[in-house]
Amino acid sequence: MPDVAIVGGGTAGLSTALFTAKNGLETAVFDTDETWMHKAHLFNYPGIRSISGSEFMSVTRGQVQDRGADLHMTEEVTDVEETDDGFRIETADSEYEATYVVLATGADRSIAEEIGCEFDDDDTVDVNLSMETSVENCYATGAMVRAEEWQAIIAAGDGGAAALDILSAEKGEHYHDFDTPGDVPTFESE
Repeated sequence: MPDVAIVGGGTAGLSTALFTAKNGLETAVFDTDETWMHKAHLFNYPGIRSISGSEFMSVTRGQVQDRGADLHMTEEVTDVEETDDGFRIETADSEYEATYVVLATGADRSIAEEIGCEFDDDDTVDVNLSMETSVENCYATGAMVRAEEWQAIIAAGDGGAAALDILSAEKGEHYHDFDTPGDVPTFESE
C-alpha cells in the first residue's frame, strides 16, 4: 500500500513524487502520459538551458524512479474514494489504498469534483498554501488550482509544497528538504 498516491505524472505530480519517495514514503504515480509537457520546450526553467518537454519528462521520471517511486505509466485512474484510513484509488487494472492522494491532472478537475473538493469562484480547486484541499489529506496541484496560470515551474512548486506538507504531517514537525553536497547519492542513470 503506497503512503502517497499521485494521480497525474506531469511536472506537478513528479515533483511531489520526487520529494515523498526520496524521503522514505512509499509513493505511486498513476499517469497516461498525456501531459502538455510533450508539446513544450523548456528554456525558462531554472537550471535548464534548453530541453524538449518530452526529454524533460524522461529525465524527471528517471529521477523519481531512482528515488524509489513506482510509476504506473499506462494505468488510468477511474475513481478515487475516501476511506476510513485514507483513499481507495481504482484503475482499470487494480485497486490501491493510500494515506494521501495528490491530484495532478492538469485542467481536468473531474476527480476533485467527484471526491467532494470545494471549488473557488474561478472554478478551480480551492486549496491552502500547502495545496491541501477541503478533503483532508487530499492535495491538488498545478493547473487544477490556477485559472489560466499554467507553467511548468509553477506546477513543480505546487507539487513540492504538497510533498513538504505531507512529510511534515508524517514526521510530526515542520519538515524541510534541503540537501548538501555530502548528501548526494549516485545513481546509475545519472
